[in-house]
Amino acid sequence: MVYEGYTTFKASNVDGVLTVTFDFPPVNVQGPEMLADLNSLALRLERDRGVKVVVFQSAHPEIWVCHYDTNLLKDMSMDAVSRDEAKLLDLQAVLERISRLPQATIAKLEGFARGGGHEFALACDMRFAARGKYKFMQMEVAMGILPCGGGASRMARQTGLGRALEIVLSARDFGADEAEAYGTINKALEPDEIGPYVDALAKRIAQFPAESINACKQTVYESIDKPIEQALQAEAYWLYQATSKTPAIKRFAWADEQGAQFDIENQRNWEQLVINIQDIND
Repeated sequence: MVYEGYTTFKASNVDGVLTVTFDFPPVNVQGPEMLADLNSLALRLERDRGVKVVVFQSAHPEIWVCHYDTNLLKDMSMDAVSRDEAKLLDLQAVLERISRLPQATIAKLEGFARGGGHEFALACDMRFAARGKYKFMQMEVAMGILPCGGGASRMARQTGLGRALEIVLSARDFGADEAEAYGTINKALEPDEIGPYVDALAKRIAQFPAESINACKQTVYESIDKPIEQALQAEAYWLYQATSKTPAIKRFAWADEQGAQFDIENQRNWEQLVINIQDIND
């Protein structure tokens, strides 16, 4: 699959890790060009099982992805609509498509991510941020609207109700350590640590079966807001989607034949063992 022809970012695929680097001067604004590029990228990724992980980063020294282009908001209707008449905004639709990709997605945050930029990060599976460089904000309440790229909908799922409302209603900047404490990111790292950490994580995930990565991801997303009985049923459903398309059964058979699970050294070294068994495919 070729990942070329984008105007707002460049994409490079190395060993199953696609690195997407935003570079849309002057500030990586989230306008129609970027949304079109992201939609096109998602179309390719949905059909590509060779890419296992997507890392989103920025070439800008201060900004990851800027807020939504205000030119697209100034002509909004001033008339209220009913619930039945409300349609998804383009930003909501594109970010939901990114969220549902079969690949693991990682936001590598080394600059500002405010408004729609932060909502894009929330739509990724994982987020890691550099101390002293990363700031996020949802400023919409001060403008007279609300986060409408999934921010109001995804925030409480990450942070809990009270913190979500504090973030949305305060319209202030949060740094990396506060973001980690509140749960909007996975981990805050020093600027010289974030690159090696994200690279190592992406490369590790990329060694595992594409269909297993997708099944794990879809199960977590599907079950998060369901009653436990329905969540367990979702787990069972996605289990069989995985075993039908991955070498899982061959690997379990190997473990049984070799007595691998009863070996104390294996029990001590599972972190490396799960890498070693990636060779068992036939």
